[in-house]
Amino acid sequence: MPELEENAVIHVVDDDASFRRSLVFLLGSLGWPVLAHASASDFLLACPTPPADFGCLVLDIRMPGMNGLELQQTLRARGWTPAVVFMTGHGDVELAVQAMKQGAFDFLEKPFRDQTLLDTVAAAVRFGREQRLATQWRDHAQTQLDRLSPREREVARLVAYGLPNKLVARDLTISEKTVHVHRQHVMEKAEVSSAAELARLMLRANPRALD
Repeated sequence: MPELEENAVIHVVDDDASFRRSLVFLLGSLGWPVLAHASASDFLLACPTPPADFGCLVLDIRMPGMNGLELQQTLRARGWTPAVVFMTGHGDVELAVQAMKQGAFDFLEKPFRDQTLLDTVAAAVRFGREQRLATQWRDHAQTQLDRLSPREREVARLVAYGLPNKLVARDLTISEKTVHVHRQHVMEKAEVSSAAELARLMLRANPRALD
């Protein structure tokens, strides 16, 4: 049985009322809170911004008006990349592949087994939660680094590479004593105690920070 994520709300978007009700019943039978939407526009009205309790989006790829792929693109344009499980019909594989390239978590071809849907949704919810935690870690790391002055950032980058104060001073054409002072300020402001911790913080904020 899939492991439930606490307070994760599953959003179902499908224009077929009977199929939508069956999905709500199936997902709800495991204890997930489920909200159903008859169209992409209904979903956008209900969720103009990412809800704090968002679990994942179970989305039909073909619907009247705005289709599932267009909804995904609209959310991406708003800076929201939720975990999306697309439901596709026969012959929609090309659209599903396009959706995956744009960040969808997975797609299921109708008709699908109940257990397959439940397992996929559980995995999507976990993935979405991990992504949110990673974003929070990145934002926190960036907030700490934003405290540094431009010169301190230069010193921090070289210190994170493992350079001793003497070489940092030579590279920046400043005195070793000045480097020592800057280094202390960097460690205090960034709330780290070693070059390794500083490097980890910088890479958490930006994986290419030390390229």
